[in-house]
Amino acid sequence: MISRVANTSKAKRAGILLAALAVLAAGCGSSVVDSSTVAAPGTCAATALDALRHVAIHVYDEGVSSERTATAAYFITHSAALREAVARGDSVAARSAAQALLETGHMTNLKVLRGGQTLADVGSQNALAPVHGSILGAAGAPIGSFVTSVWSDVGFIAEMRGVAEGQVALRKDTHSIAGSFVLPAGKLPPAGTLTERGVAFQYTSFGATVYPSGSLRVYLLRSVSSTAGLCGRTAQDTLVNTISRVARLIYVGETGQRALTQVHRVQHDPALLSAVARRDPAAAGRAIEGLLNQHIVRLRVSVGGRLLADVGGPYVLAPVRGSLRLHGRQIGSLVLSIQDDEGYKRLAGRLAGLDVLIYMGSRLVKNSLGPSPGTVPDSGPYTYRGRGFRVFTLHAEAFPSGPLRIAVLIPIPYS
Repeated sequence: MISRVANTSKAKRAGILLAALAVLAAGCGSSVVDSSTVAAPGTCAATALDALRHVAIHVYDEGVSSERTATAAYFITHSAALREAVARGDSVAARSAAQALLETGHMTNLKVLRGGQTLADVGSQNALAPVHGSILGAAGAPIGSFVTSVWSDVGFIAEMRGVAEGQVALRKDTHSIAGSFVLPAGKLPPAGTLTERGVAFQYTSFGATVYPSGSLRVYLLRSVSSTAGLCGRTAQDTLVNTISRVARLIYVGETGQRALTQVHRVQHDPALLSAVARRDPAAAGRAIEGLLNQHIVRLRVSVGGRLLADVGGPYVLAPVRGSLRLHGRQIGSLVLSIQDDEGYKRLAGRLAGLDVLIYMGSRLVKNSLGPSPGTVPDSGPYTYRGRGFRVFTLHAEAFPSGPLRIAVLIPIPYS
């Protein structure tokens, strides 16, 4: 029997999806070509890069206005310790409260001010997309303000490398921010090509804001050779190929390093190992409940091929398997997942602006589109209430096994 537990992590973006695509090769020297002489509109490279630029903007906007920013603001404005420190003008207490808020994992940076004076400034060295707000006193009147961010530069770069399979450069004025791809010195056009260390890159960019203030430009680069596999017969086909690839990467990321980290955590949980060794279903269930809500949405444990315990949500995808060992001897096996249908739906929408329909057999179990979607083709054009889409079908795996079909709906025009 499957028992359900609350899953507070499903609304969070999980961390990193995939490792970066390494495209650097031996060589030296660099050169830049303006976009007016390369990748004319309508070419494969220009179409693919423009689609990925929209994806990058979706990812960046997670730090501007999203569930993540709303959660961060809620934690800040509802911190009694921070409110009391600001009311007293106590910088030591304010810093302590701000550091405690950072440790919740809901923000990467926090700056607290009162009357223009900084009481606390904690967090990562570089961050993007500052979010501003007021701190209210007990009477409901503003007593201070804050600037926060949910996007450290490291986190944003990792996320973008995962979904775009390219390089990311963060550039303030004419200088690249440390940790990002290093662009040639001097002023660059917003799009074009450049050659770095013997590799020819196509790039695009968009304007952003650096934390706590100031302008920034985000550059997304793909090697020219890497866009060839995205080319379609028409520009729209190239767009669909590009965004379909992003949708697949979002799914595959749920079986990657983050999932393996959770497998390792489960394999070393003393309570679970003890329960499995005793073949105690009730104790195993309690141990599993203690492991959930920390990125795991469902965990199933078996002994000798027979189910011992299975706890978590009903519609879960991307299962990862492992063994359970005690004193060098295998005592059981596990299947876990760090993502469910709701989580994938949210990720596809937030990171790429996509709607999804998820089917188990003929049953529609998750729908971000709206009521009565009707018959959706496996691929090709589809219209819903006057909105045009191209459909891509992602053949996924349900939990604990079996097929799961995800109809990914790419809006046309895409933005």
